[in-house]
Amino acid sequence: MSTYQPPSEPLRLHYVDDAIIVVVKPAGLLSVPGRGPDKQDCVIHRVQQDFPQAQIAHRLDMSTSGLLVVARDAAMQQVMYRLFRERAVEKRYIALVAGVVTPESGAIDLPLICDWPNRPRQMVCPARGKPSLTRFRVLQRMPHEDCTVVELEPVTGRSHQLRVHLAALGHPILGDELYAGAAAERAPRLLLHASEIAFAHPQNDRRVHFHCPAPFFPLAAPALTL
Repeated sequence: MSTYQPPSEPLRLHYVDDAIIVVVKPAGLLSVPGRGPDKQDCVIHRVQQDFPQAQIAHRLDMSTSGLLVVARDAAMQQVMYRLFRERAVEKRYIALVAGVVTPESGAIDLPLICDWPNRPRQMVCPARGKPSLTRFRVLQRMPHEDCTVVELEPVTGRSHQLRVHLAALGHPILGDELYAGAAAERAPRLLLHASEIAFAHPQNDRRVHFHCPAPFFPLAAPALTL
């Protein structure tokens, strides 16, 4: 029996022009189709109902909510792919993590590799892992609830990077069924949200910046500027 139960709420379009579409992906919805006929409902298929030529520009984990960029056609997709490949896209995430994070900010520099026998899990591997860097900044400490709201900047874009790095730091993201251990039971969903993204527009190189507050911490102000 399938455990994939995508949310039925309509996909919210945050921004639309001739080159790109920025959507707000809800937690629980795949970015692209999964394996099997029961996993075809996803962001790109929903967008293509109204924009048939649309192509995905990048992905978010199924459990992560937030801003996701879709290209209007294959040509724009290639431009967006290049921007991501050249690390010319700035991204920020908001997460609610277990425990009280002591430093105001810092960096997690731990190489990651697929934990192949336990895929899709990833793991830290100094010997064979790919370089992976996450910067973090504390937004609010909640000692009475034993948790902290952090802002995250993934400098690299490895699979599950933020989730593995926070768990390795000793502060797993609440609701993370793969990496949080007992903290997975502290939230009904993964409390990780793609809150900001900025890049040079693929048609005219004009810098564009999009911001969407996290539903579980809506007071965070934008960190990126135009």
